[in-house]
Amino acid sequence: MIQPVANGLRTDHPVPGLPFINDERLLLDNPDAIERTGRNQGEGLWGRTDRLRGGGWVAFTTETKNRDYAWAVHQHPEYGRTVFLIRDKDMSSLHHEWMYGRNGFLYRHGGYWWDGACWYRPQQVVDRAYEGYEARPVANAATVTAVDVLARPTTSHTARVAKIADFTAPEGPLPHWREHLALWASHRKPGSRPLDQCTVDLQAPELDPANFVDRAGLAQIAELELDDLPHPEYGRKDLPPPQAETVEGPRWSRPVARDWAEQYRRTHGPEKLLSATTAFGTEQPRGLVDDHNRLTKIIAGSLEDAEDSKKNRLYTRGSSTSHPEQAAHLAWWPAVALNDGTDGFIPLAAVRTTIIEAVLGGFARDVEHTDTPKHVPLGDILGDVVHLIDWYILREPRLAPALFGEICLDARVRFGLDPKDVGDLLRRSLHLDSGLDRQTVRTLLDLALPPSAQSPDGR
Repeated sequence: MIQPVANGLRTDHPVPGLPFINDERLLLDNPDAIERTGRNQGEGLWGRTDRLRGGGWVAFTTETKNRDYAWAVHQHPEYGRTVFLIRDKDMSSLHHEWMYGRNGFLYRHGGYWWDGACWYRPQQVVDRAYEGYEARPVANAATVTAVDVLARPTTSHTARVAKIADFTAPEGPLPHWREHLALWASHRKPGSRPLDQCTVDLQAPELDPANFVDRAGLAQIAELELDDLPHPEYGRKDLPPPQAETVEGPRWSRPVARDWAEQYRRTHGPEKLLSATTAFGTEQPRGLVDDHNRLTKIIAGSLEDAEDSKKNRLYTRGSSTSHPEQAAHLAWWPAVALNDGTDGFIPLAAVRTTIIEAVLGGFARDVEHTDTPKHVPLGDILGDVVHLIDWYILREPRLAPALFGEICLDARVRFGLDPKDVGDLLRRSLHLDSGLDRQTVRTLLDLALPPSAQSPDGR
């Protein structure tokens, strides 16, 4: 997560706990001027501005008087401006989030985000049919405004506005931050956004620190052994964004932990579901194991015939290695070669493209004479295509979500089909013609179909 280090004094939406810094040098009504402050002004300086698709704009610039930091400005046509200071190295990442992240423009509590109308949990569950993440609203969310915070009792703490030239980011939240907010409020100009429309924070039952979980709780929710969970010191990027940092380690809200566990199962579940044990006691994709076992049987039979006819002297009757063991070793690498998508006998990437185009070809026939594609009855996927889907996912189970996600995405973009209708068709067709048992098919599609393609009744 990109962590701002200070609020601009003229922001409409202050981040709790951060100092306020004098931003008078920024021409907040002129994004091009903000860009020019840093763009091409010297080595290590940069600036950028872009128009937002829904109106408004974003602008960034390296702070020339303190080059470790950069200004970030988000101007929303309805909800006003956000101004804060970030580390200069985070500029491109925040630009990407604001322009393409589809996750609002205000972030609190480790990635909870606000789009002006609703609060959502951090984006974690991928929906490939929409090439993004599923937006999951926060239950019973309440927006905390500047008026709400300023209504609390005061203290005698003296606040001040920092200057950029000698600014250093604090290591933790400022104490007595309410007094800093009061000082910010006193600097508001006539015509500024009303304080009761200045968003400061989010409150929700799930954000009560008493209900947060630690690593052990996260592992329990994800049904993983604690040792199998990424460690915060080495694998922080593989963990959900924490809602709090404590001396004992990160803490997460239970809904965030559940979302992470769901995505973890979607990522790793198909590979686990469609695996089998090899003759050597290792876990591999079931298709690879099937090919190995089949080749082992073929080679074992060939060795028996060769020894009986004394035409093959590779293995003598005095050998201590049994025929099944010999055959297993001989068959392994041919089986691997059959399943190697980069340099094997069968081009797996081409098989995937063929599957997708075959399924979409069926959709094209279904919608050809229909004026309302969202209500068109979809015919079953051809049995041979289903068999090819079986073959592919048994050899590349980890890519099953990508395969089904791309089918749903292309069907939506090219034909306007609802991902849920496509998901229902995939379920029906695989139940009819797949060689996998019904429970395996049901579990696989629960894991691998995008959320928008899932049926509410889970059939």
